[in-house]
Amino acid sequence: MVQKFNPAPHDKHAEDPREALAADLDAHTRLQTGLVDTFPASDPVAATQPTPSKADAEAENASLWNKVKAIFS
Repeated sequence: MVQKFNPAPHDKHAEDPREALAADLDAHTRLQTGLVDTFPASDPVAATQPTPSKADAEAENASLWNKVKAIFS
């Protein structure tokens, strides 16, 4: 019997698909646990943190003098 041609041979350097599946299941389990633990909350659980806003980024880069002035203004 003739074998069907496979244009994408097995990649010996690729990650183990079983490890990738286990990582996906672990992430899903952690998200589900977080969802159950925070059920009455109004915001859903996120797997990643959002990027800081422009105001947050400017506040992190502000000089000590500007931070002191902000307290008293």
